[in-house]
Order: sequence, then C-alpha cells, then structure tokens
Amino acid sequence: MNTKNQPRSGYTLPVFACAAALGALRCLRRGMQSVDSVSVDLLEPAITAEIPIEQVSVLKTDTALAVTRSDPGDNLDLTRNTPVWAMVELSRVGEGETLGKNDNKLLIVGGEGIGHHSEGGGAAIYDYALRLLRVNLSRELEKGEKITVTLILPSGRQLAARTSNEAFGVVEGLSLLGTTGISQPLSAPGQLEAYREQLQQKAELFDCLVFCIGENGLDLARQLGINPDRLVKTANWLGPLLVEAGYQGVQSILLFGYHGKLMKLAAGIFHTHHHLADGRREILTAYCARARMPADVCSSIFAAATAEDALQQLRALDGSTGSNWVDRVYGDIAQQIDLRSSDCIFAHTGLRVPVGSVMFGRDRQIIVKSEMGDTFLTQIC
Repeated sequence: MNTKNQPRSGYTLPVFACAAALGALRCLRRGMQSVDSVSVDLLEPAITAEIPIEQVSVLKTDTALAVTRSDPGDNLDLTRNTPVWAMVELSRVGEGETLGKNDNKLLIVGGEGIGHHSEGGGAAIYDYALRLLRVNLSRELEKGEKITVTLILPSGRQLAARTSNEAFGVVEGLSLLGTTGISQPLSAPGQLEAYREQLQQKAELFDCLVFCIGENGLDLARQLGINPDRLVKTANWLGPLLVEAGYQGVQSILLFGYHGKLMKLAAGIFHTHHHLADGRREILTAYCARARMPADVCSSIFAAATAEDALQQLRALDGSTGSNWVDRVYGDIAQQIDLRSSDCIFAHTGLRVPVGSVMFGRDRQIIVKSEMGDTFLTQIC
C-alpha cells in the first residue's frame, strides 16, 4: 500500500518501447493470438518487469504492431498514459548473406513522434534504450532471423512542445533517454530522501559538487569533461539539496543547467517544477528593466511565450544594434542566482558555501558563466 512517504515508482519510456517491440514479435510467432503482457529484462537494475500490452495485431505477412501505455509511477511526468507503439518486421537472411553481431540482426528506427537530433538527424534513441531493445529482442530471434523495429509515439510531437528538448538539440518529438528502467517519482516528496543519500555519498568524495536538474544537463556536463561521479541529479529539489550540501560540509557548488530552469533561483524559487511556480518571463522582464532597457523591449520580453523566445529577442537586438544586453541581463541573473543560493544555505545551516552557476541555451552553448561558476568550472574540468 502506498503512503505519502512511499511514492510509487514506475518505468521509463524505453521500457515501454521495448515491451511493445516484444509484444509485436510474439504476435508474429503466434499469429492472431492475443499477447496480454511481456516480461522485460531492465538490465539497469537487474530485475524483470511485467508490462501490459494494450493492443497487438498482425498488419501483413511478417509485420505486426503492438501498443503499450506509459506509466511513470507517482511522478509529474507528461508522458503518463501516452501510447507507445512498436512495429516489427521479421525477415530471414538472404542467400549469401551472413549475420554477425546483434547489431546486424536488429535495426532500430525512430518513427513518428520520436525526436531526432537537429545536428546529424539521427533518432534520439540513447544508449540505455538501444541496449534494452537489443538484449531483450535478440533472445527472441531464431537462427537466420533479423528484424526491423520502428518505434512510434503518436503524441510525441505535441508533448515535445511542452519540454526543453529543443534546448538540447532534439526536435520534432520526444527522446528515449535514461540510464535505468525505473522511473523514480522525482517530484514526489519521498524521492527527496534518496537524493539526499546520493548527495551524502558524493560529499565524502568531492569538495565541489555539480548540481544538474535532469538527464539533459547531466549529459552536457559529461560532454564538457566533468567527472560523472561529481554530478548530483536534483530534479526540481534544488533548495533542499543546497541545504543538505551545506550540512554535509560541501565546500562549493556549481549549478549547471538550462536557463529556463535556473533563472527561477534568482527570484528565490527553489522548487523549480512549473506546476508549483513559474516566473520566468517576470524574472527576465525585471532584469531587463533593471538594466534600463527601453520600455517597449521590456514589454516584448514580458509577452514572450518562453524563456528561449525571450533570449532570442535579446540576441536579435544585440545583433542589430551592437549592444550587449544578453551579457548584461544574464550576467546579473547569474550573479543573483549565486547570491540567493548561498543565502538559502546560510539561512538554514549558518554556513557560507560559495555557489557558482552556468546556464545553457537551446543551441547547447553557454549563455553565461557567473564569475564563481567560471572559477569552479575551470577547476574541475
């Protein structure tokens, strides 16, 4: 029985994609016989999950489609209940053709609703999802067989518009991202204890920790050369984890993330989920006014649909007038993030812990590094 202290975990999107593919393949084996559920080896962690198959059907000879439905557990996840489709096409090795490793037996394709990388165009299906599919499906294949798996998220484009995927180079759909099959309820209060435990372990190893809100930030931090063991995933629990870092004797903290999230800290918003508080356009407008930008520009920033749109307006203004509004406005915001984050720790612990910040935009480029953030980044990279 679930309680408020025991939020229910679910499964990540790659698990449902894999289950749908298994369901479709088994449907081909059984003809029109129903497939009600499949067992998926999650790999990470090393357990098996039983996933319901909502619908399955043979489409034509050697081709079948199966549908699962995402269940992320007690989490504020926009993919909750979204259908996940997999179409499997089964074929046999042709005369003179040989099969080597599993990669030759399995072709995984991103169909409608699966995002793709704006640079290079490849499907946004990441390592864990690929391993999950290959390991589970290869066990089902008989000698001389090969399959093409097309993954489809019918609501993917619509849902992607409500995410920051484009900020990390993924367009026109959702990504199959993650490092585990378990979807922890990151926004549920019970998950905070697990995050505290992870932070405590890392605080014993490093004086400076790097806070990242989500998987995209973690991925970018690794690409910059930051030691993955130094990274702390915070989800939206930035305030409580800043305080915990103070209690654990962490000497310095680098906040590393997408500007649309981190700028909330400049207004003292330390739980960053948009369902609880979202003042991004107000924050940007206030800092534009503080920098003495013209009133009409401030009004335009306030009317921007997203923080990214507002940033592009500032960049366009700098490009047309030779000004440096982006540096001035975001520099002030970053400085305030550092101060308010350090004040948050001090207010609860009586300890002064220096905090630095680095913010990225949609183009995966750094918008701003605070003075302290630049120092910390140089030290740990």
